[in-house]
Amino acid sequence: MKRKILAIVALVLAIFAVSALPARAQVDQQQTVNRSLATIERLRTDQRFKGDFDGWLAKARAVLIVPDLYKAGLIVGGQFGNGALLVRGQDGAFSYPGFYTLSGGSVGLQLGAEDVSIAFLIMSDNGLNAVLQNKFKIGGEMQVAMLVVGGGEEVNTTSNMNADIRAYALGAVGLFGSLSLEGAVISPRDSWNEAYYGKPIAARDVVLNAGAKNPEADRLRDFLAH
Repeated sequence: MKRKILAIVALVLAIFAVSALPARAQVDQQQTVNRSLATIERLRTDQRFKGDFDGWLAKARAVLIVPDLYKAGLIVGGQFGNGALLVRGQDGAFSYPGFYTLSGGSVGLQLGAEDVSIAFLIMSDNGLNAVLQNKFKIGGEMQVAMLVVGGGEEVNTTSNMNADIRAYALGAVGLFGSLSLEGAVISPRDSWNEAYYGKPIAARDVVLNAGAKNPEADRLRDFLAH
């Protein structure tokens, strides 16, 4: 009898452990989604943008949010951050997020900054196609016009009207204007997509083909669309 009870207890614990795996696996991804929402909220309420961010967001083809870009080394410089890409559909709604990384030794976090949040507003199909490549190097061979917005108390809303991608950066205490993105690489992180959606799936299939859903990302999707 005792053995039966122990066997039942072991079975219950095993079932609980297996069922808890997806939830644990999604912790990092959900944190990135939640932090992405917080980043967009900050950008939309920062008075220095005076509606600039909202105006371009309303026209954006897609949005890539890297809520935490960290300095990775003390002696040899390098930065790394996880990001979420969401693409606007024909109905105006945004896709579920596909996960990406932003990395590169020449990504400049000047003025001693250790952590920066960046939102890339992708304004054209040209910009979106570039990001959807397996590895997109900013300033590389692919001709994509990028504008890093900021650098002062006021934002010039008329500068680089035809930029394929507009990058907005925020530091811990506000607008961060001294950011160099030259040489940074944007790459899909499909292991994160698999963990978040519970099946092997490429980021491209998530954002273009509606290949997966996770209702935990609905708040971010809704906030971007309104």
